[in-house]
Amino acid sequence: MKFNNNLDDFDALGNEHIGTSENTPMRRDAFKLSNEEKIDIIKDDVRHIMETLGLDLTDDSLKGTPNRVAKMFVKEIFGGLDPDKKPSASTFENKYKYGEMLVEKNITVYSTCEHHLLPIVGKAHIAYISNGTVVGLSKMNRVVDYFAKRPQVQERLTIQIVRELQDVLGTKDVACVIDAKHLCVNSRGIRDIESSTVTSEFGGKFKDMATRREFLDYIKLDTQF
Repeated sequence: MKFNNNLDDFDALGNEHIGTSENTPMRRDAFKLSNEEKIDIIKDDVRHIMETLGLDLTDDSLKGTPNRVAKMFVKEIFGGLDPDKKPSASTFENKYKYGEMLVEKNITVYSTCEHHLLPIVGKAHIAYISNGTVVGLSKMNRVVDYFAKRPQVQERLTIQIVRELQDVLGTKDVACVIDAKHLCVNSRGIRDIESSTVTSEFGGKFKDMATRREFLDYIKLDTQF
């Protein structure tokens, strides 16, 4: 789909939730400012938005909101933009010679749609087949959390998770499926509260239909304790 350089086209791109790149779009000077400097600037911007909407920021309930939102943006929901927060790439030798698929399912996803800055909430399911290297189970959760904590489109998030684990494990045999609700669809626009979005990325052996089916069967298991 080709877009011309005008606001109507950019609105259409965002309203249709179309991503434009596999990598998160970042400026070259993205880390020129410290986190505290970013918070100060964002705080003023949030205050301006609220005042423009007609809110009374002298009210006790609202006066701290600009600062709270700014801190949340920089240190929490968009913390995955900071490369210093990237999970360490600790791996271990597969000494117990486990050669089958390892699946980590139902990993909670909290992300933010980059088109409307509204929440994306769902579950990620990850699998890999070791070629001699394994990774701690919590590392997979941390990888999901890191790439989710940035303005995202779900397709990109799925790809980024797989690419990172492929690099860490030194194998192409990694897969990821994400099933998530987008509040930009559920709470505005079409307001379809029942729909969810499923994305997948299959690498290496997971491109084989039998291996892919085994993974998909595992994530259907009803896990209750």
